[in-house]
Amino acid sequence: MATTTIKAADGGSFSAYVAMPKAGKGPGVLCIQEIFGVNKSMRDIADMWASEGYIAVAPDLFWRQEPGVDITDQTEAEWNKAFALYKGFDVEKGIDDLKATLAAMRAMPECTGKVGTVGFCLGGFLAYMMACRSDADANVGYYGVGIQDKLGEAHAISKPLMLHIAEADKFVPPEAQAKIVDGLSGNPLVTIHTYPGMDHAFARIGGQPYDKDAADAANGRTAELFKSALR
Repeated sequence: MATTTIKAADGGSFSAYVAMPKAGKGPGVLCIQEIFGVNKSMRDIADMWASEGYIAVAPDLFWRQEPGVDITDQTEAEWNKAFALYKGFDVEKGIDDLKATLAAMRAMPECTGKVGTVGFCLGGFLAYMMACRSDADANVGYYGVGIQDKLGEAHAISKPLMLHIAEADKFVPPEAQAKIVDGLSGNPLVTIHTYPGMDHAFARIGGQPYDKDAADAANGRTAELFKSALR
């Protein structure tokens, strides 16, 4: 596939991985990275959405700290680096970069104009924030970390939001999960799916917590949402 360059709202620019569908056109899926950068896992996710007929774009959100981060979850050194990048990540600027990516995707002549977001871990939280702060046409968060601290913004959700919650998530304890479910339960635009016994990152192919059945179920639900909201 290819990469593109996106201009940031506050100056500078950052790269994004782009996967195009065979048809050469279609709606968009903005793929939001985990704490490991735009690595093979994220590129594979973008390629998967392209195979389903979407223009898939995965922007480099760590570019202000270190452009081109591409690490895995396989070694302690990589985990330490990932957590350091997560700690140093500016959420507000990251959301601005996602909005810039959203605008760039809609401006692509191959794009129908409809774009959804899908994110994992850090990206799952950012997908929730995009539901609150952007006009993306649909948003999906997998095991987002920290959503419970931003429920005060949920009133701004105006497009469909789907959250996939791992019930045994070591980064999102039961009390946080309960707050999320309770805080969003009254919004008809929000759908929450929980996965009993699943740990954080159950949908990351090749990762230790990966569970094919749960991942397939979550991905199927995401695909149905995007089909209804973006097609």
